[in-house]
Amino acid sequence: MKPTTGVSALQEWADALDSWAIPDAIMAKAPESPWGFVIEPFLHRAARAGKTPPSRSAKRALETLPEDGSVLDVGSGAGAASLALVPPAAGITAVDPSKEMLEELRRLAAARGVRADTVSGAWPNCAAQVEPADVVVCHHVLYNIPQLEPFVRALTAKARRRVVVELTSRHPTAWMNDLWMHFHGLRRPERPTADDAEHALREMGVDVHREEGPRPSDPDGFARPEDEVAFIRKRLCLRPEQDAELIQALGSRLRQREGLWTAHPDGDVVTMWWNP
Repeated sequence: MKPTTGVSALQEWADALDSWAIPDAIMAKAPESPWGFVIEPFLHRAARAGKTPPSRSAKRALETLPEDGSVLDVGSGAGAASLALVPPAAGITAVDPSKEMLEELRRLAAARGVRADTVSGAWPNCAAQVEPADVVVCHHVLYNIPQLEPFVRALTAKARRRVVVELTSRHPTAWMNDLWMHFHGLRRPERPTADDAEHALREMGVDVHREEGPRPSDPDGFARPEDEVAFIRKRLCLRPEQDAELIQALGSRLRQREGLWTAHPDGDVVTMWWNP
């Protein structure tokens, strides 16, 4: 049971995400913006989607997805969540801010003979541009959404049969907290977590179901170790000349898995789903 704090679960979620802001003093010295994504890890996941046994999240989507059904993928990246549902999905609508990611999604979908319509924009601002779908999927996006209620309401409004959300049990960059302390002397937050997301959804009246377990072993990372190090360096607001120290601080976390280099821990992944 969630402890009573006098603050709504939705506000606690927003406040917890706000606490992850990087201090101005660190940002001012950063050689490049720590935000944004590199497309390579998304491509590796999307290229393999649907070619391995379905994940927990895919199974929950497939339960209600009819033959030749439609999928709306919000925050799609290169399409790992939706391409995992082909077949039986015959049509995908993908929403993502990155035009480059959407271009790759269209290419991968065409190679599998499935139609993919794409919308470049931020959800829920662009929700009016898409039609309802049998199943709505949204993987690894919620930790970027302080205002959870309008985002989730819009997901639900577009689902005929089910909404399936996937997120890590902890904040996806919490594994780097010791690195922030090492390089900047900065103590980073531990919340929000998937538990906080569930509390917020229930506060909204969403009849949410939940499963949790180890992250699937799909490839996630870079072909070259130096590219993974560069990505982490960017996130930490470090300079290239600090790479040797960063590699030492990462230690055994920097490893090769299924031919790809990563420093992310395996951790647990949470699947939440509800029927509109």
